[in-house]
Amino acid sequence: MTLAPPVPAAVPRRRRWGILLAVAIVVGVIAYLAFSSVGNALVYYLTPTELAARGDRAIGETVRLGGLVKPGSRHGPDTDLTFILTDGTTDITVHTTTAPPALLREGIGAVVEGSLGAGGIFAADQVLVKHDENYVAPSAGAVPSHIAPTAQP
Repeated sequence: MTLAPPVPAAVPRRRRWGILLAVAIVVGVIAYLAFSSVGNALVYYLTPTELAARGDRAIGETVRLGGLVKPGSRHGPDTDLTFILTDGTTDITVHTTTAPPALLREGIGAVVEGSLGAGGIFAADQVLVKHDENYVAPSAGAVPSHIAPTAQP
């Protein structure tokens, strides 16, 4: 008696194509879901020049506007703040009644979300501040700027 491993039955040709087709459909659906979601996750903003180029079409449209806070343009309390965003070519006055982040100051990049009014003033519902991603540790013995030093007894 000879012991030989059993010979596997060949997969029918029709079944092989069915499996290949099912795998292709699954891969296609996964690729579609992945790439269609990428477009929704991207966030774009316009520069003041791009917004001004839209002309009357920009009025009332909710957009994000990005630029630098023009030096000397910040006026009013945080709950009624007016400042100018510039890209070096065009200036747009921004007004917000929402308190901006503490990092908002003149000369720093900011992105505001809202709409342009008929008078040319951008009414911002949200103010985001761009900050430098380079961290510099305080020197030895220095107190970080956000912590007030305590009095020594």
